[in-house]
Amino acid sequence: MISYQLPTVAPRPALAPKTLYSVASGDLRLTANLKTWSMQQEVERRFAAAAAAFGWTVTRAHQEDPATGHGFIDSQRKGMDVLGAIPAEAPLVVIEAVWQYSHHVLAGLRDHRGPILLAANFAGDFPGLVGMANLHASLTKAGIAHSTIWSEDFTDEWFTEKLNEWLTTGQIVHDTSHVRDLPSLPDSPERELGVALAAELAAKKAILAVFDEGCMGMYNAIIDDELLNPAGIYKERLSQSALVAEMNKVSDAEAAAVRAWLDEAGMTFHVDNDGDWTECLTDEQLTSQFKMYIAALRIADDFGADAVGIQYQQGLKDMVPASDLAEGLLNDPHRPPVTSRDGARVLYEGKALPHFNEVDEGVAVDALVTNRVWTAMGLDPSTTLHDLRWGDQWGDDFVWVLEISGSVPAAHLGGYAHAHSYRQSGYYFPLGGGTLAGVCKPGEIVWSRVFIADGVLHVDLGRGTSVELPDTEVQRRLNSTNKEWPIMNAVLHGVSRDQMMARHKANHLNVGYAPDAATADAALIAKAAMFEAMGYRVHLAGTVVPELG
Repeated sequence: MISYQLPTVAPRPALAPKTLYSVASGDLRLTANLKTWSMQQEVERRFAAAAAAFGWTVTRAHQEDPATGHGFIDSQRKGMDVLGAIPAEAPLVVIEAVWQYSHHVLAGLRDHRGPILLAANFAGDFPGLVGMANLHASLTKAGIAHSTIWSEDFTDEWFTEKLNEWLTTGQIVHDTSHVRDLPSLPDSPERELGVALAAELAAKKAILAVFDEGCMGMYNAIIDDELLNPAGIYKERLSQSALVAEMNKVSDAEAAAVRAWLDEAGMTFHVDNDGDWTECLTDEQLTSQFKMYIAALRIADDFGADAVGIQYQQGLKDMVPASDLAEGLLNDPHRPPVTSRDGARVLYEGKALPHFNEVDEGVAVDALVTNRVWTAMGLDPSTTLHDLRWGDQWGDDFVWVLEISGSVPAAHLGGYAHAHSYRQSGYYFPLGGGTLAGVCKPGEIVWSRVFIADGVLHVDLGRGTSVELPDTEVQRRLNSTNKEWPIMNAVLHGVSRDQMMARHKANHLNVGYAPDAATADAALIAKAAMFEAMGYRVHLAGTVVPELG
């Protein structure tokens, strides 16, 4: 009889009483992990002190790696190994003070049988909120039970009460009473428009040009074809190497024409060709970015794409300057003209080519729908995503800082004369490149998010106002986050800070402007009707159109 040597799996350690295990998911980029490691340690110390007040000990499941100089889980394999060595039934907390790659810990969290808590610092300078929001959305998509919590200093009454709730029951129940399912829409021109647009999409179909799907670790940002296709949306999966190859075919003269157009439009480029290129924006970096803008339009035209998503931060970051300036230009119908390779046609003339930053396909679908609804209503279809970055009280309102690395269209800033381009930070963008930055103009907005829960597509829709703040307050907010990035200071109608954090299942949210409140309400109804006709489960968040209840 043949005898085989059978593999063995080491047993997990025994569960110690009143012990929490903590892990920290980080970036893939060493520079980012090193820059944020000291703050991560401080946030973990504060959380441990809060747990100790209830008699619990926090045991960190992985230590600082002398070879890297930080203690983040920085790869999927490391996450599997770390989480696989934790008692399977242990209370587990993922503590985040940084942007993180959710796939680093997703595999281990799928197998974990104890209660899971995601905890973040509510701060602008280190975006734990953004990292936690992405992991929250990814776990929701994966169907992994978990709770979330956040705090400025981990001593406030709300935080301590919610932490005790989780330590006692293994879960936290948040107030999400601001969200309700879309009621039956009354007959109206807006409902009729939304239904007709959905029928057109199903019949004629749309293509999302996706450059390197999923390589930023955002599991929630990948929507399977089986969910997308029934409404008429399909993907053209492309490689970012093809984008670089096309960039290499664009002439310096073509790139210079883009720059000349933007200069004429009044955009300000903060260039220093004589300084240290690792810290300064140079004309050479901008030339590369303009070539990317041209290349993206030509590839999109090749495939008949209706929207395009460039995933810059892995791979492409080591080859060319940042994609954000090109992304912002694409999102605006008023932008430098680009011709086909033979010069015979202007590509997407007079139209925006919606760009979904970081290849977030929830953003892609949302931007596609917004573009079609706003265009059909005769509105400016310029749209973008923002990170739900941070916020602070201003007067009677909680004003969110919505901020992204540069894909905001100039139309949202009040035009190119109000747009600035600064060098991107070296620890995220090693080869530099400029932003498309500025302060978003005051006005009425519709905000939204497409996400996956329980295996189906959902969308939350809400109303808000981009507010004008004093220059000193805007600068304080920029200095508290990333001052080189575009910023929107937004009040989300009928949604408190903690309700938004509890419900929002993404690090991103989409925004589109309307000229006044009545038009914004009408656009929201048309958008809700289109999503409903596409088969999505539509939810209203906060105070929206009065007649919808």
